[in-house]
Parts: sequence; structure tokens; C-alpha cells
Amino acid sequence: MVEQLKQSALFAQMTEEEIRGCLTCSKASTAVYQKEEMIFLQTDRPEKLLVLLEGTVVIGSDSREGRRSIVAAFEQPGELFGEVFLFLNRQTYDHYAQAVTPVRLLQIPKDFLYHTCGNNCGYHAKLISNMLSILAHKAYFLNQRLQVVSCATLRQKIAQTLLQNRCAGKLAALDMSREELADYLNAARPSVSRELMKMQQEGLLQVDRRKIFGDAEKLQGLL
Repeated sequence: MVEQLKQSALFAQMTEEEIRGCLTCSKASTAVYQKEEMIFLQTDRPEKLLVLLEGTVVIGSDSREGRRSIVAAFEQPGELFGEVFLFLNRQTYDHYAQAVTPVRLLQIPKDFLYHTCGNNCGYHAKLISNMLSILAHKAYFLNQRLQVVSCATLRQKIAQTLLQNRCAGKLAALDMSREELADYLNAARPSVSRELMKMQQEGLLQVDRRKIFGDAEKLQGLL
């Protein structure tokens, strides 16, 4: 398990000994879920930090009409999910988490992240610092998404996404397939493909398999 946790941003810059110390000090535990089993429901109270060790988890919600909406999927060992609700001190989750495949999780009690332990261990401070960094990166990512969603047209959304991935100089590059871009923009794939083709014909960008390149100055002019 320690090898899997070394891949997690939560345990960044920590030795194996420090990771084991965190697990012991926090009284962390593991939990196993079968395929399609619910990990938490929208009515559950957030009490533990959940770290994926094995398997795939989806986060979703169901409308009153029974329509299912999947808002995120996690499949990389070391990924965290549901942690925002843990720190909002919400009584319940806004979404549910479900195992798509057999899943194994690490569960860290919430209190360990709010208080230093009596041992005054250095790795405890590292873990909390890493947690703050994770939350900051997620806040930045959401701000980036908000800038894209706020664009009025699909063309502007594509331009904004490319500009957010700007390389050195005047080049903007995006390593994403058309399907992935459509999912990111929450748009129909045919619509995204048509718009990319039009923008390529107008010399605004170039599509090369999984990569999309654009002239940053021209793209900026679309916003």
C-alpha cells in the first residue's frame, strides 16, 4: 500500500517511514467495495478523507426525474475524492460515490487533518501542507473551468481552453482528443469537431491527431 500512496499528492515529499507513521498516527483504515456498490450517498455525513488505492470510482447525482449525471471519475491510485465536503463542514455530500469496479480505499479520519497529534511529528505537518496544496490546485482548476464556461460561444470556449495551456512564446498547445475536449467543454463531439475544422480552415489553429496547436495572439482576439 505504501508504494501506491507514494504516487499520491497527499504524501508528496514524504519517505516510506513518514507515510507509515501517518497511517499509524491517524488510525487510518482500508475499505473494500464491490462493483456498483455505493461508497457514500448524498445523505451521508463526510467524516473521512478517502484515497483511492485500487479500482475506479465515479462521482454523480440523480435528478428527481431519475436522470443520472456523472461529474467526475477517479481511477489513478493515490487520487482523493469527496475531500471538499470534508473541509466545508457540510452535514451531507452533494453527490454520491460509486464503485465502477472492485475498489480499495484508504480512509483517514477527519480529525487528523484538523489537529496536530500529541507526538508533534513532522510528517503530520507535511500531510496538512500537502492537503492545502491539493485544495489550492483544485480551486485554481475550477477557476480555469469557470473562465471557459463563461465564454458565450463554443469557438470562444475552445480558444480560452487553448490559451490556458499556452506554451512559451505565441504558441498555445493542447494534448487532448476531440472527444476529451468535447467532454471538457460539455459540448457535443460533432459540434466541437465542426468548430475545430472551421477554425483550422481560418488559420486559427491546427489539429494533429491528439494535439491541437493555435496562435495565441489570434486566439486572444476571439475573446
